Amino acid sequence: MTLTRRTAQRLFAMLALLFLANLVHAQTALPSWNDGPSRQAIVEFVAAVTQEGGADYVAPADRIAVFDNDGTLWSEQPLYFQLIFALDQIKVMAPKHPEWSQEQPYKAAIEGDRQALAASGTEGLLKIVGVTHTNMTTQAFSDEVKQWVKTAQHPRFKQPYTSLTYAPMRELLDYLRGNGFKTYIVSGGEVEFMRAWAQDVYGIPPEQVIGTTFVTEFQMQDGKPVLMRTPKLDYNDDGPGKPVSINKFIGRQPIFAFGNSDGDLQMLQWTMAGPGKRFAGLVHHTDAKREWAYDRESKIGKLDKALDEANSKGWVVVDMAREWKRVYAFEMPR
Repeated sequence: MTLTRRTAQRLFAMLALLFLANLVHAQTALPSWNDGPSRQAIVEFVAAVTQEGGADYVAPADRIAVFDNDGTLWSEQPLYFQLIFALDQIKVMAPKHPEWSQEQPYKAAIEGDRQALAASGTEGLLKIVGVTHTNMTTQAFSDEVKQWVKTAQHPRFKQPYTSLTYAPMRELLDYLRGNGFKTYIVSGGEVEFMRAWAQDVYGIPPEQVIGTTFVTEFQMQDGKPVLMRTPKLDYNDDGPGKPVSINKFIGRQPIFAFGNSDGDLQMLQWTMAGPGKRFAGLVHHTDAKREWAYDRESKIGKLDKALDEANSKGWVVVDMAREWKRVYAFEMPR
């Protein structure tokens, strides 16, 4: 009996130490998160699916985590950053296109006329994206994006756009990878735009970035093979397109997904539809002081139907104002 009691005591002590070690690791790994419901849900989920022999254990090969980008991993106000890039590129290209000074929507982009840009509607914005993103090689486009990332600054924060990535979410990416997860971006943003900087910023390699695509063609130029980006849209990776592209490019159903808008709803639904323990999360923009506050009525990053479903199904909804000690890495934690 004494041996059994001692064995039980030792086992209890070992389990207690393991629990404390995991708790300390989580606190170290997620320093920009307050110890609130979202952080607890993340830590408990990761502990459950990585505990060998546990009821919820998931093999490393199936630990797939997918993240939206705009509004989930970095900010998206006052405009999607890719659109700001396109508007900036119009000004760079304008000297070679004098006709644009009298032609909309290019005239509005050159002059910074937001009202005229808005009046041009989706068609006008697509024209701007088309001329700035296509009719060039993949390498030329990547070089332009990398140059923009180095030099452009956000109008409000006067920081490079890649500095407006969320410190808590970058910590989460590292935390998941440290626990055997493979992390993917699944975004409505254009794939080559994100691939130009995603590895440096998020630690996510190009082959794990999924996004909207233009038709790309193999060509020979001056005796050298190139990949040419054409103005024809190949695939829109938004809304219901996200689970389709996940299946196409990953071939495994994720067990962990994070988004921030109705455009991510189907990705979250698809993630939660599989067997076993799963996680769905939404970043809720509630912090007008440190970032922006918006949801149901926003024209950018609208969060309406997805918020209702998250609340009804018990998905994690991160209250940015309450649950993040800081939003960006250049801030002092509060």
